[in-house]
Amino acid sequence: MKLLTFIENGLQQLGVKTNTGVVHIAKALQSVPAKGSVPTTVHQVIEGGVDAVSALQAYVDEALAAGGSFILNEEEITYGPCVTHPNKMICVGLNYRKHAEETNAPIPKFPILFNKFNNTLTGNGHDVPLPIKVTDKVDYEAELVIVIGKEAKYVAKENALDYVFGYCNVNDLSARDLQMRTHQWLLGKSCDGFSPLGPYLVTADEVGNPNDLSIRCIVNGEVRQSSNTSDMIFHCDEIVSYISQHMTLVPGDIILTGTPEGVVLGYPEDKQVYLKDGDVVTIEIEKLGSLTNRMVNEQA
Repeated sequence: MKLLTFIENGLQQLGVKTNTGVVHIAKALQSVPAKGSVPTTVHQVIEGGVDAVSALQAYVDEALAAGGSFILNEEEITYGPCVTHPNKMICVGLNYRKHAEETNAPIPKFPILFNKFNNTLTGNGHDVPLPIKVTDKVDYEAELVIVIGKEAKYVAKENALDYVFGYCNVNDLSARDLQMRTHQWLLGKSCDGFSPLGPYLVTADEVGNPNDLSIRCIVNGEVRQSSNTSDMIFHCDEIVSYISQHMTLVPGDIILTGTPEGVVLGYPEDKQVYLKDGDVVTIEIEKLGSLTNRMVNEQA
């Protein structure tokens, strides 16, 4: 199932992508009453797990059969982030072998963890403000996101993916000068809008092996990153297990799993051209759709 959030009259609404369009769940319920409980927010689906997904799928099938004005044209909706308020946003740094090599960094022995905050979240199609008062070195990073579906603590690697609800795209935008100002990367990672997320949250059953997905970043039509999640140093099961040894993961937490080679930081210094006003960046991961955002200079 492909879930999404869209904005209507200033409110976040749950949608389900189907072959005929996006089903507006709240509007559908007004014209096609449900026989049982149906989740109406993305977090209700995540927290409800398999049962909630099954109930939602059954209802969507029933609503589509009945027909109505609740099917939206995807090109006309205003997206929100596909996970709207994660309790935790945990990031893994230097997690692709070739990316570590291009930045002349040693291959890490343990996952390098840092965090971002909800102020960085935005949706597909939204402009991202470049904070030009404090940085001129904003870089793109195509990344696979793990979305946790069940409370996880001290989880074995062999069972770790059982705790995953699904996956989505993110652009882990990074102000490199701010990131490298100190040993802590947080400042360069946490500017407003620096985590476009989506367009869809795709359930794990539709994705299959998360470490066998093609991943790309395209800037103004030029492919800048092209790799596969198999190049991760620490695969998704190992990441979930490792983090769960140190903190409790809860439904709706998201884990950004690192970026492959091809970022601006990996170029020789005289060839580094960072993102600028008007640049359009697209993140594509196999089975997860395309996430596109335009960079615009932040207004005073």
